[in-house]
Amino acid sequence: MQRDRVRPAPAVVVMGVAGCGKSAVGEALAVVLGAIFVEGDRLHPPDNVARMARGEPLTDALREGWLDAIGRRIAGSVGDGQGVVAACSALKRSYRERLRGFYQDIVFVYLEIDPATAKQRVGSRQGHFMPASLVDSQFATLEAPAADENALTLDATRP
Repeated sequence: MQRDRVRPAPAVVVMGVAGCGKSAVGEALAVVLGAIFVEGDRLHPPDNVARMARGEPLTDALREGWLDAIGRRIAGSVGDGQGVVAACSALKRSYRERLRGFYQDIVFVYLEIDPATAKQRVGSRQGHFMPASLVDSQFATLEAPAADENALTLDATRP
């Protein structure tokens, strides 16, 4: 009897609110998988960064181009035969579906965290455009992945 081999997914998006550890977990996962790492924050248009730095939450419309940029990077990497891990908040199901429009087999890793811990972490970050004042708006927007989504939920409050 031949056993099916379990292979790592060629595309992973580490998702969650600000301060949950997307970048740290994503970078480490990329190393383990031998994949490239895409830092979603670096793909925000300058206007989006300026808005967030002023404490203004992004609208769905403002997120579209950013999500598309991440989706194109994922699709390009997979198309080149290279595994990819991206850090992206992917807060709503519709955002995750938009990313899946670029590559259907994305696996989402949802880093679940409570608001107090997220605010504390964001408030202690150095040199990042996202203020702790926007954490509440991210939780208001958040739709945790449903059972029918290709997602794994991890407790992000643990070290």
